[in-house]
Amino acid sequence: MSTLPASTSTHSPLRWAASDVLTIARRNLLTLARIPTQMVFLIIQPIMFVILFRYVFGGVIRVPGGSYVNYLIPGILVQTMIFGAVGTAVGLAEDLQKGLIERFRALPMARLAVLAGRTVSDLFRNVLVLLVVTGVGFLVAFRPHGGFIEYIQASLLMLIFAYCLSWGFAFVGLAAPNAEAAQAMVFPIIFPLTFASSCFVPVLSMPGWLRPFAINQPVSQTATAVRGLMLGTPHGSSTWISLAWALGAVLVLAPLAVNRYRKTA
Repeated sequence: MSTLPASTSTHSPLRWAASDVLTIARRNLLTLARIPTQMVFLIIQPIMFVILFRYVFGGVIRVPGGSYVNYLIPGILVQTMIFGAVGTAVGLAEDLQKGLIERFRALPMARLAVLAGRTVSDLFRNVLVLLVVTGVGFLVAFRPHGGFIEYIQASLLMLIFAYCLSWGFAFVGLAAPNAEAAQAMVFPIIFPLTFASSCFVPVLSMPGWLRPFAINQPVSQTATAVRGLMLGTPHGSSTWISLAWALGAVLVLAPLAVNRYRKTA
């Protein structure tokens, strides 16, 4: 009885799994392209935040040693990446509500493909939004001084952090009865993390009882690292702390999401 070569038998399942993930990701991106209002909302929301904080609140917010717009845009980018990852929860909840998850489970495909495909497609969507918000930042006088390589490093850090969080949002999406409930479950989590952080204002301007949380929570660490890389300013060990938070999140949240997917009827 003949057997397949060791290299073929070893790599073929991996290739098929990767193909399944990319197929699901492509399907999700095509769905987004066919409903352009979703993409418009994803782009308009961060632009509105930029305009609001730059021209409405920016006149009364003081940042030591620099302009507020340079402080603001890295924070807006971090917030936008996190908000974009919320689409993982909403998208999975919609698929579950429509019965697509059951159909996917009946197909001869890798079990991880549905979740990984969703998170990968949301990662690509975040890349597009990142480019748009960066362009808007330059239009409102954002001028990074850290160099092109550092800007790419900051962008990769944001994308990695948001991707790892999206696995937690995947769990929420599978646990929610519908897309509206998924969105309602996610925002009470991300709002304190984004607004009680250094994304929009210096932490020292916050009340003393709030500062320890605002300084040490993961979104603040990521915003500090991104800001330091983009502006070429000292940011201590924030990059490594942000990566540690991201790694810890995916190690904890990904198994929860996979386990929930397996239990989904």
